[in-house]
Amino acid sequence: MTRQLRSNFPRGSYLWSVRNAQWQAMGIPEADCEKPKIAVVNSSSELAACYSHLDKVAAIVKDAIRAAGGVPFEIRTAAPSDFVTGAGARGAYMLAARDLVTNDIEVAVEGAQLDGMVCLTSCDKTVPGHLMAAARLNVPTIVVPCGYQGSGEFRGHHCDIEDVFVSAMHAVTGKLDVETVVGMSREAIRTPGVCSGMGTANSMHIVCEALGMALPGSAPVAAMSPKMKADAAAAGTRIVQMVWDDLKPRDIMRPGAFANATRAVLAVGGSVNCIKHLQGVATEAGLEVDVYSMFERFGAEVPVLAGVRPVGEQTIEEFEAAGGCRAVLKQLRVQLDTDVLSVTGRTLAAELDEASVADAKTIRPLDNPFSRRPAITVLRGSMCPDTGIVKTGIIERKVRRFSGPAICFETSDAAIAALKDGAIRPGHVVVMRGAGASGGPAMGGGASRVVFAIDGAGLGDQVALLTDGHLSGLVCKGLVVAEVSPEAALGGPLALVHDGDTVTVDLEARRCDLEISADEMQRRRAAWQPPKPMFDRGWLQIYRRNVGPLPQGAVLVKSEPAP
Repeated sequence: MTRQLRSNFPRGSYLWSVRNAQWQAMGIPEADCEKPKIAVVNSSSELAACYSHLDKVAAIVKDAIRAAGGVPFEIRTAAPSDFVTGAGARGAYMLAARDLVTNDIEVAVEGAQLDGMVCLTSCDKTVPGHLMAAARLNVPTIVVPCGYQGSGEFRGHHCDIEDVFVSAMHAVTGKLDVETVVGMSREAIRTPGVCSGMGTANSMHIVCEALGMALPGSAPVAAMSPKMKADAAAAGTRIVQMVWDDLKPRDIMRPGAFANATRAVLAVGGSVNCIKHLQGVATEAGLEVDVYSMFERFGAEVPVLAGVRPVGEQTIEEFEAAGGCRAVLKQLRVQLDTDVLSVTGRTLAAELDEASVADAKTIRPLDNPFSRRPAITVLRGSMCPDTGIVKTGIIERKVRRFSGPAICFETSDAAIAALKDGAIRPGHVVVMRGAGASGGPAMGGGASRVVFAIDGAGLGDQVALLTDGHLSGLVCKGLVVAEVSPEAALGGPLALVHDGDTVTVDLEARRCDLEISADEMQRRRAAWQPPKPMFDRGWLQIYRRNVGPLPQGAVLVKSEPAP
């Protein structure tokens, strides 16, 4: 434990002296200037239940760091919640906040030259934000999944936030009365924590463990349960030794780790948002890893081994009790790269030697899956030359090929209005564009609202939806091709579709095509004019001007000369 720490400066030097003056005023002893200095990254917020418990978790981690011989410094970041901070700017602040979280962390940790991080990760965008910061800064880091919320019951039936979301959009189309939605909203959430289904948050918590960046056995976990508190304390203890050992994120997040995480997401039928988030982490780590191609390739190899809502009917509590991510990796072992490291400093092989599956009916073996078809399908074709993504789920679909005339909309509000007016009819391919990373910007635009409204109108099996926007991790309804890339705002084929054009989606062939001639496509492309940018000021302007394409994870890599 004599390694020179980057946070230490010669005693009496300018940087040592001014820090010592600051810390003396805060009650930190002078001797602590020589100890490992650990950032406890806390996205606490009183705006949403996802984050409302994190101050208590931070206290547990800080106590453990002190006991292990380190000095904790709690830092704060943005705390985006889809259901609260998604209200403004058509939801554009959500994905944009992911990269803001990453930059918040960089400013505090890199600016202060701290030695390590424990990231208290919770709702959808903080998880990739933390992983991206770890990959970028490459200082010893542990990610602590801070748990899922307890769901409730309404009129004798299970009720969670997914049910409220779906029901609210059913009310828009008149399928459900408003008072029922109000009643459900009162009962859906019983404790702090993230959405209780296998949405983006729980899916990304599993990604953290599968990548090796969270302690084995820590995902998923009930928020503020004894298990979650124990995991938080263990992370605080472990990070100090990681600093002395100089075990860094890029030692852990190797290409094989990304392959493992991809297989884990496919095995649980996780959120499609994991794809771009994993790609963003790989980009920040400087790896030439194509996560989209991994999902495309592994989809045929990895069956669905767990069926947690919304992809199936299991609860997240049942999944945790069966062994969670660790049990999934145990079942997948023959397909995994087990030479990769975890934050424990041990190989995945060593960790899995000690793992077990508590319930093989909930987390099934490879030879007895819930479904042999992938729950996530990556499409290519003339409509999406880069990619399009479909959450196919595990229920056998009646229709695996859909071809019909396009009906095009520039906003979700326009699409929902047309739905209410009866303009969207069986057989239509609904095109909702201008909701990509640049055009939304930040993929704001409410594509998920349109999906649930279509479902509420009883058209879920009778129309298809194409969008360059993204979907809530809770969406698993209808035939929806999301994240069509290149996006419309950059002149992708989605921008060139006209009402009445034939569009074909073929899940078996894994293609999505605009059925017009190459000459007509070229003519339309030559005539196309880019739309006027949205929200051309403040943070969203910075994001829009610098966001890269989805194949790079939509991270802030692009630069543009000032107008």
